[in-house]
Amino acid sequence: MQTPNVLIVEDEVVTRTTLKSLFEAEGYNVFEAEHGEQMHDIFANNTINLVIMDINLPGKNGLLLAREVRGRKNIGLIFLTGRDNDVDRILGLEIGADDYLTKPFNPRELTIRARNLLVRTSNSSEDDDLPSRVSFNGWILDGDSRSLISPSSKEFRLPRSEFRALHLFLNNPGKILTREQLIMEMTGRELRPNDRTVDVTIRRIRKHFESEINADDLIVTIHGEGYRFCGSVDS
Repeated sequence: MQTPNVLIVEDEVVTRTTLKSLFEAEGYNVFEAEHGEQMHDIFANNTINLVIMDINLPGKNGLLLAREVRGRKNIGLIFLTGRDNDVDRILGLEIGADDYLTKPFNPRELTIRARNLLVRTSNSSEDDDLPSRVSFNGWILDGDSRSLISPSSKEFRLPRSEFRALHLFLNNPGKILTREQLIMEMTGRELRPNDRTVDVTIRRIRKHFESEINADDLIVTIHGEGYRFCGSVDS
């Protein structure tokens, strides 16, 4: 893997400088942006592998900018949020952030999470065990475009977390998957206390399925254990 390019989107100078020094010390190429306009200028002229973004930004906030980042393929996104702001964390996950960290953060923890995410996003062969198009119950999971296509041809572009979770379900139809298994597949990290990443991701996938009239209950909750995919994968 070539030296990754990391973009720090943070309007607070001290935090941005700290993050820049932290990732440069890890050997990454680091770009800085104070707001969305600068972020887009950097995207226009550079290939970015990972974005570290504060939610509270001037102009368009991080939640709005994240939707634009998610339109780009193979870019990891980690949010920095307020210490106890559950709403921001959940909204960030709903939009499709790969991970989040609360301020003040542990520098070592951030670099470990960033490294794990970069490995996952750069591994182009990570989905080789799944055909490029998989059909199940009238739906199609398209690995090339990372899209979910409904029986009525509606197309949903999936953030990496949703795609990886659905990927794991389709590889294990009928099996109970724990939250620990799902979070490792989705983000490459272990489940943390009070971590709602898996539950939010499953809720988003279910919303896609519910867009169809008479949609089957394809993913069911097994209380105290995890989730199970109850659909039928076409051979």
